[in-house]
Amino acid sequence: MEIAVRLIALAIGYALGLFQTGYIYGKAHGIDIRTQGSGNSGTTNSLRVLGIKAGLITFVGDLGKAILAVVIVYFLFRGSYADSILVIDLYAGFGAVLGHNFPFYMGFKGGKGIACTSGVILAVCPLAAPVCLLVFGVVVGVTRYVSLGSILVLILYLLQSVIFGQMGLLAITPQYLPEFYIVGACFAAMGLWRHRANIVRLAKGTENKFGGQKK
Repeated sequence: MEIAVRLIALAIGYALGLFQTGYIYGKAHGIDIRTQGSGNSGTTNSLRVLGIKAGLITFVGDLGKAILAVVIVYFLFRGSYADSILVIDLYAGFGAVLGHNFPFYMGFKGGKGIACTSGVILAVCPLAAPVCLLVFGVVVGVTRYVSLGSILVLILYLLQSVIFGQMGLLAITPQYLPEFYIVGACFAAMGLWRHRANIVRLAKGTENKFGGQKK
């Protein structure tokens, strides 16, 4: 698989990731989401600042753009790279998260990429989705910490992708499995880095709870 294929997949993903659902929805209602709440344009901040409808629309939009990036790349390259198409798809998904997190036209200030990453999981490794969804729902339901649920989703996706890959449950030839794991690790690393302030607040017990007052 050529370097050019990886770069094309990343570029397609990044271009689609630039569609900032929360920011666009907010501007349509006279609000710059970047100046409210946590200052990012993702689902959680849209929900807190603009309400449930905005949160749902933002989630669906951010989830959908990642899925669309993967689908486009899949149909572009599946014929020529059947043995490594999932790796190429993952690059497209990673590009979408990069575009969402670091949109150039917004000063590289976007969201934290969890909704986008969820879309990538559904499109590339759906076997990992049930456990991720269950753990996220239980953790947020019990603790009301959306950040904690998001962090666990990142870690669980990476662990499951490695387990399923080693079990031979993914349509990837062995030579491309290490690369698949490495790109997956990049997802987790970037997501954890984007949540670094949340991790500090979780450790101090000052993290904001879903539905609670901002501290």
